Formats: sequence, C-alpha cells, structure tokens
Amino acid sequence: MSEHTVADPSNVLYQVQDRVARVTINRPAKRNALDFSTLHALQDALERARVDDAVRVVVVTGAGDRAFCAGGDLAGMKAGGFLEQHEGRRQFARVFQKLQEIGKPTIARVNGVAYGGGFGVALACDMIVAQQSARFATPEIKVGLYPFMVMAVLFRNIPRKIGLELCFSGRPVAASEAKEIGFVNRVVPDAELDAAVDELAASISCHSPAILKLGKDAFYAMADMPYERALDYLHTMFSINTLTDDAAEGITAFIQKRAPEWKGT
Repeated sequence: MSEHTVADPSNVLYQVQDRVARVTINRPAKRNALDFSTLHALQDALERARVDDAVRVVVVTGAGDRAFCAGGDLAGMKAGGFLEQHEGRRQFARVFQKLQEIGKPTIARVNGVAYGGGFGVALACDMIVAQQSARFATPEIKVGLYPFMVMAVLFRNIPRKIGLELCFSGRPVAASEAKEIGFVNRVVPDAELDAAVDELAASISCHSPAILKLGKDAFYAMADMPYERALDYLHTMFSINTLTDDAAEGITAFIQKRAPEWKGT
C-alpha cells in the first residue's frame, strides 16, 4: 500500500446533528484497527468536517462497544514493499496533524480500548470523554515494536516518567487512572457515555465558530514557543480577536442582555 491508497468510505462514517459531526471508525470486527485505507478515509472525513459550515464540534469514536480503536492493523499493513509501508505509516502523522489543524474543537468518545495508534488518535483530539470500562495503552513493545509515532502526542499530554513507563511496559491504563494522570477530561458509566459527550459538545458548539477556531489554532501554535515569544504572539492574537464581527456581536449582546447571534466571522 502506498501514499496513493484508495480510501474505503465504508470504514469511516460521517454524521452531523446539532452542529456536531460524529466521525466513526467503522471496523468493529477488527476492533476498529487502522489499516492504510481506513487512515485515508479518516483523513477524508476530518477534512469534510473542516469545511462543513454546519459543524462546530467534531466527535471521533469507534463503532460497536468493544473498542474506540485497537491501533494499527498489523496484518493489514504488511502488503507492499518497505518504501510503500513507510509511506503508509506516514498516514498516522497526517491524521494527528489533521485533528490539530481542523480548526474546530475535537472530542474523542472512547468506548472500549484505545491502544497504540488508537491511543494516539484519542490524544490528538482536544478532549477525551471515556466510559468507565475504557482502557488506554501503548502495547507495541509486546510485539517487538515501539510507539514512535504516538510519542509525538503522548508526551504533549502526559508527564515524561509516566509516558516512558507506558512505552517500556505496554501496560494498560484504566479510565479512572487516565483521569488522575490528566489526559482524560471525563469518565462516566458506560451507559452514560453518549449523554456526557453530547453535553460537552453542546456546551462548546453554542459559541462562535470563528473564535473557537482562532483560540484552538493559537493554542497549538504557541504550545512549544518560549514564554516571552508566546506572550507576544498571544497579545497579537487577542488584538485580532477584538477585530472580528463575532467579538463585536458578543460584547453588544452582553450589554443588551440578549443571546448573541454569531456570524462566524
């Protein structure tokens, strides 16, 4: 398989309701493992959400009740020569980048295991809501591999000592421990997962899409900047924020004691 692998749209579902796009990895028989075709389809769905003006929040999840995503499909990634496989694996990085650059808040709805590359997809989302029975792990070491690609998002979300332990041991992390570590926002009983995700998405989607994009883009742009450079950059972004139509509308609505009517500009 190569960079030109054809995406199978049936492997990723796309639905929009109440300004929220749900992107579902749809390979439940494989525990939603990611082969190259599915990675391409996932990128296509995320791009669709990026340009969809009806969407303000994106929820990423897995089909069924066993797995959010069990990681890379090892059997499905063995086709082709070394160079083709090398280019195929690059698709993980592109999914992580797409989630960061989508311009809309993203929520990982973790229903079951999030292992390996699936753990990476969850971490690449802005927020994670997990059911109580969810588990997170980087188990690659157990099959003689190392979670090289996942490290890019892993160590931007959890402390180094804990991250290294997970990479070296491959042990699973329960949802409750994940919340204690700080990379999961909410843990809820399995039966309440959808309600919790819907509540969080609704609390975000009611705000200006223009300002949400401005804020998300600024967060990732300044994340690795030195402190003084970050302050200078954010000072500029704040001034840009004040020039938007939605900032003017929000302040006017506040003064007039009414709900704002966002223009998205």
